[in-house]
Amino acid sequence: MINGNRVEKLRIGVLASGGGTNLQSIIDACAAGKIHGRIVRVLCNNPDAGALQRAEKAGLSHCCINHRDFERREDFDQAVVGQLQQDGVELVVLAGFMRIIGKAFLDAFPGRIMNIHPALLPSFPGLHVQKKALDYGARFAGCTVHFVDGGVDTGPIIVQAVVPVLDDDTEDSLSARILEQEHRIYPYAIELFAQGQLKIEGRRVKVLSQPDTPSQALINPPIFSSSLS
Repeated sequence: MINGNRVEKLRIGVLASGGGTNLQSIIDACAAGKIHGRIVRVLCNNPDAGALQRAEKAGLSHCCINHRDFERREDFDQAVVGQLQQDGVELVVLAGFMRIIGKAFLDAFPGRIMNIHPALLPSFPGLHVQKKALDYGARFAGCTVHFVDGGVDTGPIIVQAVVPVLDDDTEDSLSARILEQEHRIYPYAIELFAQGQLKIEGRRVKVLSQPDTPSQALINPPIFSSSLS
């Protein structure tokens, strides 16, 4: 992050519940210098989460705060927020964190919580989104990095990646292609934040100093006849 005339590494806290493939992409991007930041805490709510093993292997500070140990969701939220604040976390990154983000998180980290969702929001929020896209007959799918607000996958959109839906796609094949793009755009969004390039204006996130956006359209199935173009 830019602080006066100094550029300091962004202090990142990653919350995960599962295998942690997006966590791994962030670990790799930090190690390669593609993110001007460092992960100061990996925190899981599931003691069996593969993300804990990834953090261990990378030598990162990590812990489990099991939500099942708390009678009230608010108490769990406060415990997680307390740990992140103790670690001096500046950006909270949700990487497959299967818990609803409550008011305690939003108050503690306003405009500083990111999530990635495997669909092109605002289409198909929630769970089982590849099945929803296939059942609906969508021609395109993809993934979205967004800031977190009080809703379910409703926060301001930072960056999206688009993949075509193929005629022979299954949930697994479509999910795999989307996941490849998740691993590309999540580190990119974090780096934009680290460089102070993101500005939230209402529902829109402006990227400062960005190159011109290409104007060509994406069409699926592609137009194959010149008489139709």
